[in-house]
Amino acid sequence: MTTSDRGPRRLSRRGLLFAGGGAVTLGGAGAAAYRYRTDDGPAGPVPDVRGTEVTSGSFVSQARKGAQCGWSIAAPADGLPVVVVLHGRRNDHRSAFARSHLALDRFLAAGMADGMPAFAIASVDGGDTYWHERSSGEDAGAMVVEEFLPLIAKRGLDTSRVALLGWSMGGFGALHLVPALGSALQGVGVMSPALWHRYADTSPGSYDDAADFARVTIFGREETLAGVPLRVDCGKGDPFYPATRDLVADLAPRPAGGFSRGGHDVGYWRRVVPGQLRFLADALTA
Repeated sequence: MTTSDRGPRRLSRRGLLFAGGGAVTLGGAGAAAYRYRTDDGPAGPVPDVRGTEVTSGSFVSQARKGAQCGWSIAAPADGLPVVVVLHGRRNDHRSAFARSHLALDRFLAAGMADGMPAFAIASVDGGDTYWHERSSGEDAGAMVVEEFLPLIAKRGLDTSRVALLGWSMGGFGALHLVPALGSALQGVGVMSPALWHRYADTSPGSYDDAADFARVTIFGREETLAGVPLRVDCGKGDPFYPATRDLVADLAPRPAGGFSRGGHDVGYWRRVVPGQLRFLADALTA
C-alpha cells in the first residue's frame, strides 16, 4: 500500500549512463578497454512478500536551486534509524521501491521476517548531478544533509543513526558524502559505484571539468572512509569493476562485500541487496 502527497518533479536528464538494467554506455577512451560482459549470472528475485508501506511527497530544494525533489520513505515504525538511498543516473526516488527496479520495501520486509533488525529506508531525488556541488551552484549532497535529513527527522525517524546505500552514480555519492555526515553515519553500502581513475574516461556531464573531478574523486581521498563500516559489491562484468577493485585494494581494513559474476544492472543489484541491507542493519544497531 502506498500513500502519496507527491507534487510535480523537475529532474535533470543529462548524461548517457543508464543505471536501470542492461548494457552501460560510458564516455572516454577508457570505456573501450573494458566492455560490458553478458555473463552476468541470474537476476536476483524480488521477495514475494508484502512490502513495508511506502509514503511519498516532495519539497522545493534551495540547495538544488529550486528543484522539486520527490522523496519516498518506507518506515516499519517511528523512531527507527534510517538508511538514506542515493539513486543512480537517470533514476529518481521511486527507483528504490519500484517493483521493476530495486523493490527495497519488499527486501526490507523479507529481511525483518527473517530476524533482521528494523530500520527505515528513505530515498530522494538528486537529479543527474553526481551528488556533489556543481558549477551552477546546485548541490544534491547538501540537499541530503541540510534539507532531507531534517525532513526525515520531522517525520519521527532517528537521524542520529544514519546509513547510506547507493548504486552506480549513487554509489559514488554515498562514498563522497561520508565526511559530511560526521558521527551520525553508522555505515555505508555501495553497489557498482561509478568510479573512474581519470577525468578523460568519465561519462559526459558527470563532472563540470577536470578540476571538478580532481576535487571530488575518491582516489587520493581514501582516508575520508576510515573508521566507517563499509560494504562494496560490484560485478566482474561491470565497466566500473576495474576502478572499484582498485579502490577496495587501497582500503584498510578491506570492506565487506566482494566481486562476483554480474553486470551493471538491476538483476545483479537485487542479488546483493539482501546482504547490503543486513550489513547496514547490523551497523545501525551495533
